[in-house]
Formats: sequence, structure tokens, C-alpha cells
Amino acid sequence: MKYILLVPDGAADDPLPELDGKTPLQAARTPNLDALARGGRVGSVLTVPEGMYPGSDVANMSLLGYEPARYYTGRGPLEAAALEVPLDERDVAFRCSLVASDGDTLLDYSSGHISTDEARTLMAVVQEKLGSRRFTFFPGVSYRHILRWTDGKLDLKTTPPHDIQGQPIAPHLPVGDGEDALRGLIFDSLELLSDHPVNRRRRDEGKPPGNMLWPWGQGLATTLPDFFGTRGKKGAMITAVDLLRGLARCAHLRVVDVPGATGYIDTNYRGKAQYGLHALDAGADFLYLHVESPDESGHEGNLDHKLQSLEDIDRDVVGPLLDGFKQRKQPFRLLVVPDHATPIALRTHRPGPVPFLLFDSRQEENSSLPFDERALEDTRLRVEEGHKLIDLLLKG
Repeated sequence: MKYILLVPDGAADDPLPELDGKTPLQAARTPNLDALARGGRVGSVLTVPEGMYPGSDVANMSLLGYEPARYYTGRGPLEAAALEVPLDERDVAFRCSLVASDGDTLLDYSSGHISTDEARTLMAVVQEKLGSRRFTFFPGVSYRHILRWTDGKLDLKTTPPHDIQGQPIAPHLPVGDGEDALRGLIFDSLELLSDHPVNRRRRDEGKPPGNMLWPWGQGLATTLPDFFGTRGKKGAMITAVDLLRGLARCAHLRVVDVPGATGYIDTNYRGKAQYGLHALDAGADFLYLHVESPDESGHEGNLDHKLQSLEDIDRDVVGPLLDGFKQRKQPFRLLVVPDHATPIALRTHRPGPVPFLLFDSRQEENSSLPFDERALEDTRLRVEEGHKLIDLLLKG
């Protein structure tokens, strides 16, 4: 038996007038997911405990089976783990986003999805000019980077940049112990990067510059129990984003690199399915397959992209997975669940339950519930503690 947990990040949404009151999950053409829903079980799960920010870090930790209230220390240390950034006991890791700003307003949380090559050029300048014994910068993918503050401060309030796009930055600057140091980095980076040749070129091309650092999501190093030791299953993770890679490394899941996986609408969907099947053939019992594109589309407020991403996932991820298992004549259990909602209208994450779909190739059900937000009201299968949902997948 093979077990797959497919996470279309941020796929859940709210009804939209542009879709005649439907959500993107309802409106998208998803024949494979529709068929699985008819033959499986559709339920509702609260992936983020009440009182915690509905971020992908908390939600995916929960879906992987780790109780966030017990194990979560922050987003920064998870992404630091992905980049194998060494953290001592008192080192504080921040997610350090490269954003676009005019000095007063946060214009774009992703610097127009700046390329990794451009971002690394800029981060090299940041490390050279702003790096010190206290502050070390580590380049990641696209706009996502890491700041390590040696003997740093934790008692700070910081804000995810995707929550404040288009808003003044002043009310959202770091507040608390060490705020002056972080605010200094933010404005020093703006002065350093705004006129860099990379950003001059981006402006000439009509693209947002990557001209300011925005540190947030701070925390101490994360430690998780070994997944195999806890679950008795050899596991693998496929993802394009460092946050999930970090979770995998902390849980000792094998990270499978997929060429062309970008974390955006242009990602290599079909490659994710193919490499996932190869990982299962090579000995993995459990595959965590994460697809970031619906979440990015939600943050952009781009309905067309969100619909496209859902249809691409259905056609180029779910379809090939089903074909692969059919060819192999191998039994499998598949759990499909968004980690959280990223509504188009809000352009950020929203708390609350999300729908999930559980399919077992050995014992098909006869369900009348669709895999979309309508199931949240109608289902009797409700999981109130998200970290326990994986038990439904692995029990078979």
C-alpha cells in the first residue's frame, strides 16, 4: 500500500460574484478530483488551531501530523532548515522577504516574483554591506530568504508582507525588543538596493524592484520527531518552497527535487507527479506532494490563475498519479487537502476549516458530496484537530 498526501496550497476560497456565487474549487474543471470524490469520502478539517496565525507553516506542520501547539517555533527556522542554515541555541531565524517598496508603501510582497538569479545577486550585496557578526543573510528561492540574528531577540511583533501589500509600512514595522535594529536593516536595505542595476533593469522592463528586506516569522530552531520512527512509514516530500523543504528535513523525510518546479503558475506539475511515482517506486511508502500555485494566485488576487492552477493540478498531477497506479496495479490511499484558504477577495490567508478528500483504491465509497467548500456544511466527517487527519490516511 502506498500513501499520498496532496496539498494544493491555499486552494480553498470564498464564493465570488465573478463566478456566480461559486468558489474557484466549485467552478474549476476538475474531472479527476470529481471522480475521486464520488468514490471516496469528503470531510472538513481545521488545519490551524484557534488562536494561531493561519500560515502555511502551521497548517502544513499540522497536516504532516505534528501538533503545532507543541512543536511550532516560527516560520523562519523551518525555512532555515531547508537551506541547512546552522542555528545555535540562541540564534533567531527570520524569513527575510525581498519586497518592492517606495519607502512608504509595501507595493509587492514578492517583488513581482523576482527570479532566483536576480534575487541572489541582490542578497549577495546585502550580505556584503549589511552582514555582520550579528546579522547573516542566506539566499533562498525567488523573494524568499533567511536572516540569522546571532543571540537575537524573539519578543517582537512582525507582520507577513503578503498581509499588507498596498498598505503603508509604518504601522507594520517590527515592534518590541530589538525593533530598532530590524527597522534599521529595513531602511538601510532600501537605500542600498533601490538603485542597484538589477532593479534599474526591472523598472525599465515594467517590473517591481526587489529593493527592500522585510524580516518576519522569527523563531528558534525547530525539532520534530522522526516521521519514520513515529509512523513506521518511509516518507518523501516534493515541493518547490523552502518552508516545506524545511519541514521535511526536520521530520527526516527525503526531499525530492523536481526540475522546473517553481512554486508558481508555471511550475512543472506533471514532473511532480512523475517524480512522486518514482519516489514511491524507489521505496517510499508515503509521499507528501505540495503544490504552491493556488496560494500564490490567491495572494495576487488573480482569479484566472487560480482557476488555471486548480485545473492544472487536476489534469497534470492527479491524472498522472491515477494513471501511474493503474499501470502498476498497486493499491493506494490518496488524501487531497488544502492547507488553508487564500481567498481571491482577501489576497491573504483566512482561518477556518477546509474540505478534504480521502480515496482508497481498495474500497471505493458512494459519496454524494463534492470536493469543495459546500462539504464544510454538509459533511459528517469532521476533524477538529488537524494533526490527527493523517491518521485517517495511514490507518489503511
